Amino acid sequence: MQIYRSALLLFAHDGSAQYDADGLLAVGPDGQGCARVLAAGDWHSLAPAWALPGVAVTHWPDRIIAPGFVDMHIHYPQTDVIGAPADGLLPWLETYTFPHEQRFADPAYAQEVATFFIDELLRNGVTTALAFATSHPASAHALLQEAQRRSLRLIAGKVLQDRNSPDGVRDTTEQGLLDTEALIQRWHGVGRLGYAITPRFAPTSTPAQLQGAGELAARHPSVWVQAHVAENLDEVRWVHTLFPKARSYLDVYASFGLLRERAVYAHCIHLDAQDRALMRERGAVAAVCPTSNLFLGSGFFDFVAADQAHMAYGLASDVGGGSSFSPFHTMLAAYTVGREGHSKTACTLAPQRLWWLHTAGAAKALGLDGVVGNLQPGCEADFVVLNPQATPLLARKTRQANSLDELLFALIVLGDDRVVEQTVISQAKYAACV
Repeated sequence: MQIYRSALLLFAHDGSAQYDADGLLAVGPDGQGCARVLAAGDWHSLAPAWALPGVAVTHWPDRIIAPGFVDMHIHYPQTDVIGAPADGLLPWLETYTFPHEQRFADPAYAQEVATFFIDELLRNGVTTALAFATSHPASAHALLQEAQRRSLRLIAGKVLQDRNSPDGVRDTTEQGLLDTEALIQRWHGVGRLGYAITPRFAPTSTPAQLQGAGELAARHPSVWVQAHVAENLDEVRWVHTLFPKARSYLDVYASFGLLRERAVYAHCIHLDAQDRALMRERGAVAAVCPTSNLFLGSGFFDFVAADQAHMAYGLASDVGGGSSFSPFHTMLAAYTVGREGHSKTACTLAPQRLWWLHTAGAAKALGLDGVVGNLQPGCEADFVVLNPQATPLLARKTRQANSLDELLFALIVLGDDRVVEQTVISQAKYAACV
């Protein structure tokens, strides 16, 4: 067992933040190779029962222990595409993304990028992610192998992409599905890993491939499904020409059995009320990608309409369309979109809600409520140690904070990877700072 003493941030079941300026976090092995939270709360209340003689105590004064961040949508093969200029989504894919993704047919290249990618996740305090690979099975193997080596909780999938794509990234209908089945058998449920059936987006999969993906999803209900939907108006129009009988872009996925629990759709910008109701009814969720949507000029997620429809969602970086791995940048962009976006009524996302949407709320959307994204007893002990004095300006601002909201908002607005002093992952044998 290990005891940590520091300021402590976690979340109640209703999403509200619990903060102890002098907190105790007790972590111990669960007998299955995983470290879990045993106790969390006020030091003076818990120390008599937990900080016993002979038990190691790690003290981090002037720091904050907080749950590891959860990134609901990210492309590991686009690590080197980040910051590439383009006029919009489709030109960006054609000019930068597809040519670069061809390189992931090489297992050695895929492995090198996977190593850097996971380094970058951990450096930014991201301890759980739902990630795209490329259409090459080697790319998925490389990422999942590296995540297994680091004991990271990661869900990933090989892209299905059998049309409207250049040579080198296009798979074939039958082989892509066979490869997906093999990857599910190899990786899903191994340690802390999960698999996601991954049609890139409707325009790059034939009806036959989407049908096959839906059949796989029905045979493997515990796997995730991930794809893109309604990100860009040109994309929406393209989908209408390819699937003219579908009521909407989202309806394409629904018609093939791909709209269900554990289905995560990135962006969800250009949806209507019927789409949002269908998402809620089927248990599908949205990965909101504000830095990507702002960078590519795709539009604004409508937080007000999503909340009115009781549609579940969480935050995501969407690297490399997204402009940063940093959850602080993502939370700030979400705040901006909520204030300035296309909702008829502006939505001011409170600091505690922004933080929840990138931790416990994102975990709940992924079906991992009570597993990751929080530090309540029983959760896997993924956490970050934050330095609220990481920069001179941040130190000056946080010293003046008169409330938890002021403290969290200062970190959101002024924070970046420098705030994340340490990242600790759950596996007992790797429960050391990364």
